[in-house]
Amino acid sequence: MQAVINIGFDELVQLAKKLPKKQWMELKKEVEEKKVIDESKERKAYRDFLLSGPVFSKQQLKAIAETRKKMNEWRTK
Repeated sequence: MQAVINIGFDELVQLAKKLPKKQWMELKKEVEEKKVIDESKERKAYRDFLLSGPVFSKQQLKAIAETRKKMNEWRTK
């Protein structure tokens, strides 16, 4: 059985301030660990997103280079 309690942020802060020092340190440690885990998950997700993106083939890169060269020649005439 679970009970759901809605506590406002300010109330939560007041409750946390009333904790004994040992429990406060445990709470702080848990919160900081969660933050580090969340950040590493976000970084991994972002890295995976970037690595899964489209890439140019060698043939496409060659065509881009040739087009760029021709455009530069055209501009200098």
